[in-house]
Amino acid sequence: MKTRHRLLVFAALLTAGNHAVAQSTLRSDQTAFFESKIRPVLIESCYKCHSETSAKIRGGLLLDSREGTRRGGDNGPAVVPGDLNKSLLIEAIRHTNKDTAMPPQKDGGKLPDAVIADFEQWVKMGAPDPRDGKAPVAVTQTEWSPDKAKKWWSFQPLQPPPVPLVEDASWPRGDVDRYVLAGLEAKGLRPVGDADKLTLLRRLCFDLAGLPPSPEMAKQFLANKSPNAVAELVDSLLESRQFGERWGRHWLDVARYAESTGKDLNVSLPHAWRYRDYVIAAFNKDKPYDQFIREQIAGDLLPAKDARGRAEQLIATGFLAVGPKGLGELTPRQYELDLADEQIDATSQAFLGLTVACARCHDHKFDPISQRDYYAMAGIFLSSEVSYGTLSGPKNNQERGLIALPKEAGMPAVIPSVTLSERAQLQQEYNDAKARYDGLMAQRSSPGAGSAGAPRRGKGGAMGGGSGPQFFIQVQIALGKMADLESRLNSFDEQGHAKAFCMGVQDRPAGTSKTEAMRPTKVVEIKGSSGIRPPSGFETIADSPLFIRGEMNEPGERVPRGFPAALTSVSAPVIPPNTSGRKELADWIASPRHALTARVMANRIWHWLLGAGLVESVDNLGTQGTPPANQALLDHLAVRLVRNQWSIKATIREVVLSRTYQLASTHDAASYAADPENKLLWRRDKQRLDAECIRDAMLAASGQLQLTPIVGSEVAVAGDGPIGSTGGFIRINEDTLVNATANYRSVYLPIARDLLPDALAVFDYSDASLVMGAREQTNVPAQALYLLNNDFVREQAEKFAKRITAGPTSSTDQRIIQAYALALSRQPSMKEMQTARTFLDRERGSGNSADEALSIFCLALFASAEFRFLN
Repeated sequence: MKTRHRLLVFAALLTAGNHAVAQSTLRSDQTAFFESKIRPVLIESCYKCHSETSAKIRGGLLLDSREGTRRGGDNGPAVVPGDLNKSLLIEAIRHTNKDTAMPPQKDGGKLPDAVIADFEQWVKMGAPDPRDGKAPVAVTQTEWSPDKAKKWWSFQPLQPPPVPLVEDASWPRGDVDRYVLAGLEAKGLRPVGDADKLTLLRRLCFDLAGLPPSPEMAKQFLANKSPNAVAELVDSLLESRQFGERWGRHWLDVARYAESTGKDLNVSLPHAWRYRDYVIAAFNKDKPYDQFIREQIAGDLLPAKDARGRAEQLIATGFLAVGPKGLGELTPRQYELDLADEQIDATSQAFLGLTVACARCHDHKFDPISQRDYYAMAGIFLSSEVSYGTLSGPKNNQERGLIALPKEAGMPAVIPSVTLSERAQLQQEYNDAKARYDGLMAQRSSPGAGSAGAPRRGKGGAMGGGSGPQFFIQVQIALGKMADLESRLNSFDEQGHAKAFCMGVQDRPAGTSKTEAMRPTKVVEIKGSSGIRPPSGFETIADSPLFIRGEMNEPGERVPRGFPAALTSVSAPVIPPNTSGRKELADWIASPRHALTARVMANRIWHWLLGAGLVESVDNLGTQGTPPANQALLDHLAVRLVRNQWSIKATIREVVLSRTYQLASTHDAASYAADPENKLLWRRDKQRLDAECIRDAMLAASGQLQLTPIVGSEVAVAGDGPIGSTGGFIRINEDTLVNATANYRSVYLPIARDLLPDALAVFDYSDASLVMGAREQTNVPAQALYLLNNDFVREQAEKFAKRITAGPTSSTDQRIIQAYALALSRQPSMKEMQTARTFLDRERGSGNSADEALSIFCLALFASAEFRFLN
């Protein structure tokens, strides 16, 4: 305990800093989650008895405002942000207490599990609620019109802004600096000095490659006196494989990438890793961003130059397939609508920076997007079949297949090939399982089962025949076993060679035009013991009805497939009747004249390099997003992105070579007083490294980092099935995920929804159920405790110490210097040297060996603020 206390003190002495982030306003993703997942349910299921306009307010509870929801009613607070156990609303919708269960049976009874899961996630998020005052029950029509929409800055055409003149013409290195300096000079401010060379080296290495510089790299960079030294370093980092791993991970946050479905039944997605690798490769090849967009939305509909290109384009559509899914949903129509809604949400936020999904139940309350616009887009996605590859089985009511990749593409497979005899054995197992299933079906249709399918009594009074809960469970288990074996069997060709598959989307059959009214349904439609999924109404390419209030039972007139008209002056392509319209949607979004597309991506690049976007709400450039701090600079970057043939690397290069990016993070009292939030960029803000960088930096310091990319992932090797502690059969257990300790880069760790590796979760990892272009940055006690107590961290500290002792250095001072070089990319100051000597002497004097003392010292370096922050 004394050692741990001294370690904490030493880590604090190394570098101090408190960068906790306090947010006074809701993030755009939080508002979007409430508007799309929470408010519609409250309106539909709760406002009848718990709103200001209710004929009689039940229990004194008002749920039509934030204040009323949190204050609660007669029994206490309905919602306590962050605390599920104290939130009475959660207890009520779970129906665990029949006296408080909501909604009551007469009003529809218990909500679907997926909806309850949304409310639980909402409370855990802190119950973000944009409602001020007392919200009316009726949803008013939007006040927006196409003419008014054109007045909002982000909907205006993109034009190259004039480059401003500045008083100090010697300071800027390019136009980026001129836009920044003009804003500073207008306020009578000056930028601080430039960062020193070692600080800039560490900053560039982490920002572009996600790894610390090696001591050898630092030595070479310091020795390079060429005026082009920084540019040469930037070019080498941009061409490294590590660049794609770093920047691909940024995009995977936007793409809500994960390897399980999450929600009510967390099932693995063993083929999601192919999309991960596609993204990494796209950034490394500097795939033009407009092509990147087209491939992710409609890669299956684009021409390909060869089999390899065809495979990559099919894999790219995994963007539309990797999102969260409520596989327990019983009603096919509801599931298809929810699936399309999630795709609309991801597509609109990722590429357009808009929350189009908020218009599912009513016209968007803030942006110029009508409910008709929403269902025009919904028809595009409802006309597309989503393949994600989960097996049939108990509770999984929405199994799907996969897309086979061309054999000529030579795509790698995770599973090894099998011999002909092994394949024959697998075939026999499948035949046996099918015989078991056919036998059950024969029982159901046997004359003894009765005309109504009544169960038969077997010997000893046992129930037999073809109905009843037990029989249904037997059928589901048999189906699951047969599906598992069929999936494994289909993984090999007739010779036993492993085949390659991917997740993705493809157009549904053209069929006949479905212009007739969709049949309303008031009953649950679920695949029965026949294993056949009943129709959803979306089996072919067709326009979607406009569902009144978003209710699947209230289909209205069909809305022609199309795009939100008020968002841009770009004319919408005509969608042929025999295609889904995804290609036309992709072309419309990726048009060089679509101002939102270029602005959103330019803003993301700035955010990932500077720590905050020029528009801080990076996923929302609509009217509820934050105004741009420097619109001229953002528009300049957007124009440059398009003119550079949509090159991400060219845009990054322009930014990092600017003097603005290379500023020091030193404090200036006068500038701070005038601009405390540094909106004008008078200095470089300090940033905490993200979870992957912290973990990878520890592995790099210990000499254990494996830079060779892996093929697949642990989830892929485990295969399809339930994830975590679900009871009964599981494919991959919780400990394997939470305590993942592999030495490869963190981008390749298994990412299951709701079961993240501890090394990522504690450092504000992205929520894989949401589009998250910006992660939170906190500095909380749990992070320090993790760095001091976690077994993986302590193991890396021990190997870090062994790496030092195994080298040519032998004196205490030399080992301290080497430790600083490996962990912090610099030499210690004289004061730090003395503090380190004192610490090591004290540890040896307290009974620890020299190796143990050095290991504790290395652990203290990991726990220091400087290790996890960039200046």
